[in-house]
Amino acid sequence: MTFRQKHLLGIENLGPDEIIALLDLAEQYVDLNRRELKHSDALTGLTQVNMFFENSTRTQASFELAGKRLGADVMNMAMQASSIKKGETLIDTAMTLNAMHPDLLVVRHPHSGAVDLLSQKVNCAVLNAGDGRHEHPTQALLDALTIRRSKGRLHRLNIAICGDVAHSRVARSNLILLGKMENRVRLVGPPTLVPANFAEFGAEIYEDMHEGLRDVDVVMMLRLQKERMDGGFIPSEREYYHRYGLDRDKLSVAKPDAIVMHPGPMNRGVEIDGEIADDINRSAIQEQVEMGVAVRMAAMDLLARNLRATRAAEPIEA
Repeated sequence: MTFRQKHLLGIENLGPDEIIALLDLAEQYVDLNRRELKHSDALTGLTQVNMFFENSTRTQASFELAGKRLGADVMNMAMQASSIKKGETLIDTAMTLNAMHPDLLVVRHPHSGAVDLLSQKVNCAVLNAGDGRHEHPTQALLDALTIRRSKGRLHRLNIAICGDVAHSRVARSNLILLGKMENRVRLVGPPTLVPANFAEFGAEIYEDMHEGLRDVDVVMMLRLQKERMDGGFIPSEREYYHRYGLDRDKLSVAKPDAIVMHPGPMNRGVEIDGEIADDINRSAIQEQVEMGVAVRMAAMDLLARNLRATRAAEPIEA
């Protein structure tokens, strides 16, 4: 199986063959997770440490469940009440972690590049669970798996990513992944939330939802990240919903079999109408959550294989 990475820090470093390899393995874990006995021994004997410097119910729970189903010893570190709050630097934290000899380190951090820095200082495989506005690779991979399972392919599709692109690491990772897989990507939203420089990713930019959603195969809505906004990006939530919230009228111009996605948590009545979110014929939102566990299992399995191979090749100290 082709996967050469020591860490999973972003989609940018992955080749199309590595993306396919990870998704193919994730398909096997989807099947495992639907059985009565959901356990594998892929990570038996290994220790997984989850360090979340930002709160995240879905991602942390998904990584924890993934590790446990693979047989790892899983530890969650409460970073909101950690030594970081007492002035310890990220490097000091890395040194402390090294002394504990973890094998897999899952990190979410509010600053772009922090996870990459940690990966350079620890002697284990590092998975980026979201860093600042930079990347959220496992979210893009689970989105890709959801699309592939629904559409039967992951290339040459028309995909619209709508809403708060400017503050979204999910949008960035999806843009990179979907571009690598030869899809046509549109970004839809107000100019304050979809800066023109995102055209550098090869995306088409639309300010009008009806134009942007016309004949697309996938509609990917984004959460309004108000905690990252420091100014008047939108006039009001009511006005935003009127212009950019996904409802039946706006969705009607997409292809009849277009699926609707959202990384969560959703602001119903702001980014998406509740009726659309709950429509079992159009919404893939719950399937995204299911795919998240399988994708994270696959990512940790592949990194653990490479970690074990590297350690086996190292000379034994006298």
